Amino acid sequence: MVTQEFEMETAKQQASDVLTVEDFDAVEFWVGNAFQAAYYYQHALGFEPVAWSSLKTGNRKYVSYVMQQGNAKIILSSPYSGATERSAHHSMHGDGVKTIGLRVRDAQTAWDNALERGANGITPPTEIKDEYGTLRYSVISTYGDVVHKFIERDGYDGIYMPGYQPFKPEVETSQKGVVRIDHIVGNVNWNQMDPTVQFYHQVFGFAQFIEFSADDINTQYSALQSKVVRSYNNRVKMPINEPAPGLKMSQIEEYINYYHSAGVQHIALSSNNIIETVTQMREKGVEFINIPKTYYEDLTDRVGEIKEDIETLAKLGILVDRDEKGYLLQLFTKPIQDRPTFFYEVIQRRGSNGFGKGNFRALFEAIEIEQAERGNL
Repeated sequence: MVTQEFEMETAKQQASDVLTVEDFDAVEFWVGNAFQAAYYYQHALGFEPVAWSSLKTGNRKYVSYVMQQGNAKIILSSPYSGATERSAHHSMHGDGVKTIGLRVRDAQTAWDNALERGANGITPPTEIKDEYGTLRYSVISTYGDVVHKFIERDGYDGIYMPGYQPFKPEVETSQKGVVRIDHIVGNVNWNQMDPTVQFYHQVFGFAQFIEFSADDINTQYSALQSKVVRSYNNRVKMPINEPAPGLKMSQIEEYINYYHSAGVQHIALSSNNIIETVTQMREKGVEFINIPKTYYEDLTDRVGEIKEDIETLAKLGILVDRDEKGYLLQLFTKPIQDRPTFFYEVIQRRGSNGFGKGNFRALFEAIEIEQAERGNL
């Protein structure tokens, strides 16, 4: 009986390839001023503007910049009219993620299987062409106003997709060492984590492979819980957070209160040298959360020997955590707009498959200092 239950649980957690998801594609933000946002992404974060769609390319509805660094693509889009879905989205949420693009082998298969398994479809498989070839995509809804776009690129050699033209920036972009999107974190409201995780398991065939309880993620004042789902090839990883009871407002509640729905909390950008990446971003004005110096006093005792110099990590505020596979280094920006909602993480993995469990208390205490300064703790 025990063996049978174990086998059933193992089968349940095994990720499968039902939607042919290969990796993250582009992530699209709907923002208030794409021109100014693109300037910040280029000069502060090191993303190069490589393509655009605008009045000058024949787009009469919205402007959109494709920002790329390594294999990470961020799309920044703003409407030309106030009477559009994009403008309503921005009025409600502020700058935020609308579309999480997922690269698939077959957009039709992804659509058919997703709808058969219970997803709500938005855009059926659509084929678009230009001189660079043919691209197919389809779109389904997920938590909050976030959607997933399934993008099939095998027949397309353009920078992003038809409707976009190459963009030549006025100045050279100084990239900061980002190589890809490591994971994308979603915040959902009370009691919505399990249904959301079940959605990814049932519709996508994603496995839940890590769970963090309120006992793992808590401080003196607040708590949250989180479960992480992943694709069959481990290239797409998405933690889902929800609030947990505490003495004061958690960071998830604060996000929900200002974003006014579930949504993407942060995107983790992978770097092969986090010290150089964080140093260069700080020099360009990117604000990171402040980690107390006491965190580093017994760092070696907690995580063992590491390759990086601890004094340098302390100077930059970089966190370290170890699991059975190795260790990781990470640091989080402050929110990148006035609302306390979306932020970025910079992460470097040296073998670890985790998400920094050993850093949770230090991290969330630092975030609570920011919450207190905003009057929201």
